[in-house]
Amino acid sequence: MTPLWRHCGWMLLGSSLILALSLGVRHGFGLFLAPMSADFGWGREVFAFAIALQNLVWGLIQPFTGAFADRFGVRRTVLIGGVLYVAGLALMAFADSPGSLSLSAGLLIGLGLSGTSFSVLLGAVGQAAPVEKRSMAMGVAAAAGSFGQFVMLPGSLGLIAWLGWSGALLALAVLIALILPLATLLRAPVQPPAVAEQRQTLGAALREAARHSGFWLLALGFFVCGFQVVFIGVHLPAYLVDQHLPAQVGTTVLALVGLFNVFGTYTAGWLGSCYSKPKLLTALYSIRGVVIALFFFAPLSEWSAYAFGMAMGFLWLSTVPLTNGTVATLFGVRNLSMLGGIVFLFHQLGSFLGGWLGGWLYDRTGSYDLVWQICIGLSVMAALLNWPVREQPVARLQQAGAA
Repeated sequence: MTPLWRHCGWMLLGSSLILALSLGVRHGFGLFLAPMSADFGWGREVFAFAIALQNLVWGLIQPFTGAFADRFGVRRTVLIGGVLYVAGLALMAFADSPGSLSLSAGLLIGLGLSGTSFSVLLGAVGQAAPVEKRSMAMGVAAAAGSFGQFVMLPGSLGLIAWLGWSGALLALAVLIALILPLATLLRAPVQPPAVAEQRQTLGAALREAARHSGFWLLALGFFVCGFQVVFIGVHLPAYLVDQHLPAQVGTTVLALVGLFNVFGTYTAGWLGSCYSKPKLLTALYSIRGVVIALFFFAPLSEWSAYAFGMAMGFLWLSTVPLTNGTVATLFGVRNLSMLGGIVFLFHQLGSFLGGWLGGWLYDRTGSYDLVWQICIGLSVMAALLNWPVREQPVARLQQAGAA
């Protein structure tokens, strides 16, 4: 093992553990929809709006958080994000109105997630890993976040049953506080950027990306990913209960999503090292559309729900290493956290719409049917958007490589 891989190993370990905690807790928020709404007599739209706001804030602030991490370091960024995440969970435990829920679950946790999730940590992993191992390293870190989902979903459900929803949120706040000491692992020096990357200013990086059609196609495709995963993550448990399945089924399905996503994200990272990442994204979104259509139109049972969780899990966040890896290939790693943050903003705009629209349409129609159909149509759109993206470095990097 070379010194570089020894350093990358520490960065990869710290990033993986932090993602497992951050995303593991975040993916369990849908379990709090029913008990909080029942206690306060809210419609589903109130909780759905708070989670949608969380995703919107997360996305809007992510490019700035990424730029901060690129300039001042990932460790400092994660520490600030961890403190905000803990504060948001603690205040959410005492939320008793739509306003206090939006402040805690929406604003504070959204800000916290921007410093403790994919764009910042995968950006750091991408900078630390050698070029030929970058996609796989990102896949490993993303898979760790999925494993956190698998572990934390049943854990969160058990905490709710044991402590009630308020006590469970306080316990989760204590768990998220572990991010603060874990940030000390993020001390490894990163892979030195090429000379052409060292000379590029933040403004020049933004202008270069803005002129590149592939950058916007990737961003629009990522919008679809956000819409689908947040709609399913927040509303699937309630949807299954509406279809007269036991409440435990929804929790098990989301846990299966987390488990199979471990394999899916790792596989996507490995395949991205061997094949065209945009073409893999096209295939992934196409298969997603088929899986969602089969789940929605076929007769529903516990076993079909479990099959959906396994299939959707394999495809769940497999888009992340492929999308971030493509951005790194196109533009280099010097401003990867910031550029990845801009692409992620589109993911979170989709997340806001998927989370909020699910609740809004349900409260007005009494059904999620239209949203499922929108998810199918969006899969087709994302597949078409990613197909023309060329995985070729910009002229600046090509000239530097030829020099």
